[in-house]
Amino acid sequence: MPHTTEAALRALLPPGPTGLGTAAARPLPGYAPQAAPPPGAEPAARTGTGAEPAAEAGPGSPAAAPDGHTERGGVRIPPLHCPDALRNDPALGEEVNERLVAWAEEVGIFTGRIDRLRSHQFGRLFMLAHPDCDDPDRLLAAAKCGLSEWSVDDHWVDEGDDPDPALLGPRLALAHAVVDPVRLPARYLPRFEETVQREPVLRAFRSALAHLSRYAGPTQVARLRHELAVMFVAYGQEAEWRASERTPAVWEYLLHRYENAFFPCMVLVDPVGGYELPPDEFADARVRRTYLYAGTASVLLNDLYSMAKEDPTDTNLPNLIVAEEGCTLQEAVDRTALIHDELMHTYEAEAAALAAAGSPQLGRFLAGVWAWMGGCKEWHATSARYQPA
Repeated sequence: MPHTTEAALRALLPPGPTGLGTAAARPLPGYAPQAAPPPGAEPAARTGTGAEPAAEAGPGSPAAAPDGHTERGGVRIPPLHCPDALRNDPALGEEVNERLVAWAEEVGIFTGRIDRLRSHQFGRLFMLAHPDCDDPDRLLAAAKCGLSEWSVDDHWVDEGDDPDPALLGPRLALAHAVVDPVRLPARYLPRFEETVQREPVLRAFRSALAHLSRYAGPTQVARLRHELAVMFVAYGQEAEWRASERTPAVWEYLLHRYENAFFPCMVLVDPVGGYELPPDEFADARVRRTYLYAGTASVLLNDLYSMAKEDPTDTNLPNLIVAEEGCTLQEAVDRTALIHDELMHTYEAEAAALAAAGSPQLGRFLAGVWAWMGGCKEWHATSARYQPA
């Protein structure tokens, strides 16, 4: 399925032989700090009518200091080694966002918080993160999956009627039974269905997976199910910290972030783009490791940008570094940025080798993950969800 921004993404990909192991590593064009436009690409990919560079984001963008630092909640976030978004199409982002908010009202998630949900502009996130897709319905499919995942956090973990950590395990078991549809004996299935119909988060997951199946093949849906199962395990780990009021060690939290990250969103890079990464390449341990670097880096970026809106005692990497090392919060923010950048540099090096040696689909997938990280960064920098009051 051709897209008007496909040329810009293809400019990220190296030419060369196919098949893992057939070529040595060489630089992947476009992998550069702060994302200088890739060779042969326009300064910012444009799509639809009224598209504009992502750097020209609308109101709410944080002011950056002359040295590139961003002021948030009394600390200064250093410039992060991360690409810029490849495109910004405000009209497309708004269309996806409005469709997403209407769907949230329909399934019942975020009831009483719809205006706040609209202001967070989740639809814009998926427009930014998938620059090789101009189809609002395909973007909406990914956005529904993403918002279902966020609803677990916002309904069962941090907010909602009863965010009791003791209830999280049974709730996640029900969510998994929806994501990977349970096959109960006929006599007992109605009780499960009654439970699903009473719980908006469960209805959201069922609806989102059904929409995604219009565009994703069986192996692509199976990938998402796996990533959701891993994320549910990580939520259980976090529930133990809350229930016991235990502060995890930094190493334990970093392990947690390898499981509770943006992987369920990022795994949809290829179905949203209209192609499929061959299953054997996705399952290759080297590809998996590289993909995990990218997702963990993005979620550490989330730790940095979300601090200004969170309770000062919330569990995030800077707070845990302060607790463990006795440094200042600013020093901990700087160390978190260094860890983020180390992961990003590792992703660049390993993605270059893999893209040079793998199939064209693998090169496109790795470039799509890079583009996803740029869109994610832009959304975190500008969404009302992370702006200080």
